[in-house]
Amino acid sequence: MRRLTVFNFMSLNGYVKGANEDISWAHSRPENDYGADMLKRGDTLLFGRKTYELMVRFWPTEEAKKSAPEIAEGMNQAEKIVFSRTLEKVEWNNARVMKDNVVEEIRKMKQTSGNNLTILGSGSIVSQFAGAGLIDEFQILVHPVALNQGSPFLNDINNTLELKLKDSKTFKSGNVLMVYEPAE
Repeated sequence: MRRLTVFNFMSLNGYVKGANEDISWAHSRPENDYGADMLKRGDTLLFGRKTYELMVRFWPTEEAKKSAPEIAEGMNQAEKIVFSRTLEKVEWNNARVMKDNVVEEIRKMKQTSGNNLTILGSGSIVSQFAGAGLIDEFQILVHPVALNQGSPFLNDINNTLELKLKDSKTFKSGNVLMVYEPAE
């Protein structure tokens, strides 16, 4: 059985994106070693369309290969699923589109053997899957920055989500990783 994990960065006051979808604040203190280790697990990466479009503009580039070579390698080699009703195809290596019944399709995938699944970013997908009880673990990397506006984490959940802290780690950068799982 596969596990579904969410990895997301968040501002101190709960935003995953700033005004105009700005995420530059999250890249001022990258945790490249943690990201590279996470990608070495070989998980299938899941993206919403907007996150996919952001990722594919950077990770296959020479700039990415120079600035974060281990992460670029992991991102480019990973199997990727993009949730989109509008994209007909995707160009990134090892990527495919999933259009319809995404909650049921992921529920079925979780029942099979294979790589675990990790959602990167993709707020609306995270909210849908959290509401359906599909997420086994939330990895939230909190950056010590407060934004004056933006998109809150788990903005559109349809029920109360009770979590329990499984682990935490403080980085030299001041970032704090908090790992939660659903409370039983």
